[in-house]
Amino acid sequence: MATIKEIAEMVGVSSSAVSRVLNYDEGISVSDETREAIFATAEKIGYKKRVIYPKIENVALLYFVDHEDELEDVFYHGVKDEIIKQAKKMNIQLSIYDRKDGMDHVPKDLSAFIAIGWLTRKEINALYKRCKRGVFIGTSPDEKLFDAVKPNMDSFVTQMVDYFVEKGHKRIGFIGGSDRNIDTGKPSMDIREWSFRQSAAYYGYLNEEYIFISERFTVDDGYRMGKELLKKEILPTALCVASDTLAVGVLQALNEGNIQIPEQVAVFSINDVNIAKYLSPPLTTIHIDIPCICETALDLLRNRVLYGGRVTKLVFVNGIPVFRKSC
Repeated sequence: MATIKEIAEMVGVSSSAVSRVLNYDEGISVSDETREAIFATAEKIGYKKRVIYPKIENVALLYFVDHEDELEDVFYHGVKDEIIKQAKKMNIQLSIYDRKDGMDHVPKDLSAFIAIGWLTRKEINALYKRCKRGVFIGTSPDEKLFDAVKPNMDSFVTQMVDYFVEKGHKRIGFIGGSDRNIDTGKPSMDIREWSFRQSAAYYGYLNEEYIFISERFTVDDGYRMGKELLKKEILPTALCVASDTLAVGVLQALNEGNIQIPEQVAVFSINDVNIAKYLSPPLTTIHIDIPCICETALDLLRNRVLYGGRVTKLVFVNGIPVFRKSC
């Protein structure tokens, strides 16, 4: 790793001078030529200035995820692990609470919290009484009260439909799951289904017969809906699937039905879990940048704790399509 001492030796100045220049100390007296040489040398040898983060203590990580499906949990586990790793780097002290712990175990003297998963209105209200500085990841249950960072699912589905239309598809289907209403706990329309309906209707290709929705995002549900799709006399030529978890089940059903993918039915999904590249055929999907999502969430939390502010923020993080053999 490049050091200040190395830069000082190469430029011919003291380590102290290099340190003060790299830290933009206006009180140091050096020529413009020397200042430029220090910055140029630092860039040349790959010097990276160490960032000192102020310590933030007593932060709760609420991991309120329903463990319905191991594969679906891959995304949430990824977020949890990345948050823990980045929080340590940013000098943020975390205490982790699971849904089984319940809201009663969450301390009342929190500095801030990060929430992963789904909370009811009762839980959100109880949380707000304990702490008003919080960031939700993956959901935004109450944008008036808390900051949130979410994958841009609306844009993902729009991109999928646009891609299929550009490739000449007119019979485009959708397989997804439902969201939940935080007040009633009952199923409600997920943003991915809403986005598909809007995009397909825009092109004049919305067909209710090709839309399948379950209450959960599991492999079994994907398989079941894939089997239902196969009962149609005329199949769609393209499928937008709301998550890789569902897509695993859908591909299994289509393969059992001897449907050629992508020749007869092209499949496009969301998440890019590790197993996606090993499916048959390998799954085309939109990669969600978990480190970017977590970094954004922790930046919001640090800003809220260290600098205050009364305006909440909702940040959408875009993804990158990964094209494989399923479409």
